[in-house]
Amino acid sequence: MQMMIFGAGYSGQAIAAEVRKAGGTVSGTTRSAEKLASLEAQGIKAHVFDGLSLSEPLKAAMAETTHLVQSIAPGQAGDPLLNLCGEDLAAAFPSLRWIAYLSTVGVYGDHGGGWVTEETPCRPVSARSVERVAAEEAWMEAGKKLGVPTAILRLSGIYGPGRNGFMNLAQGTARRLVKPGQVFNRIRVEDIGAASLFLAGRSLGGIFNVTDNEPAPPQDVVAEAARLMGVEPPPEQAFETAELSPMARSFYGENKRVSNEKLRNLGFSFLFPEYRVSLSQMWESGGWKG
Repeated sequence: MQMMIFGAGYSGQAIAAEVRKAGGTVSGTTRSAEKLASLEAQGIKAHVFDGLSLSEPLKAAMAETTHLVQSIAPGQAGDPLLNLCGEDLAAAFPSLRWIAYLSTVGVYGDHGGGWVTEETPCRPVSARSVERVAAEEAWMEAGKKLGVPTAILRLSGIYGPGRNGFMNLAQGTARRLVKPGQVFNRIRVEDIGAASLFLAGRSLGGIFNVTDNEPAPPQDVVAEAARLMGVEPPPEQAFETAELSPMARSFYGENKRVSNEKLRNLGFSFLFPEYRVSLSQMWESGGWKG
């Protein structure tokens, strides 16, 4: 397996780690030349990609790619990689056997706390989720034209080593915002890597919710992290009175429970199926700092 990850950030690096453990080789891109050394240290053959042009070394790596992961968010102009390759996608990736596009459960919109599955129609609310739906459709169509299995991975709130409630508590930034009835799903970053390898190894295409088993109120997760640390949790604060950025406030405008049953029925086992197991493992292992 020769994988190329466009946007080898937090999730992309977790995917790369799983692929490399399985014996595959990985190339990846970053917008910043300063991050090249960090990716190389993880065994990722790194390239700079600014979303506007493809370097000759990057084109050469694309030509050898058998498994493609696109993790870069779209913009108003659409998906940056598809915009550059267009109808020449087959020529750019002549060895391609599988495609993954990393999307978000935000494409479902608000369901008043009800359950959603991969069959639930998308009704995105925010502009960024509207752009995600368009990018999903574009990649599915591109994969169909190429005759290559294309997996859309809809990810819930991503956390893991270096990005978690322990970090927020230690830095004094944790808050327990309470909005009655509000729940969120989450996904441990290592499970994104494992799910990606699972789908890639089986050449599976389609839409998959990559999320934990237990949607939960966000204040409960903060309280559990504080309990494990042995510190007092921050006081509860009513959502209506909180000062939030427009993006943070928009997250609370969507309330749903996301099912991962499709992926589990295929035989995939989540390492961290719910937040208590995950937080306990991070705290006991000391890996929460990253």
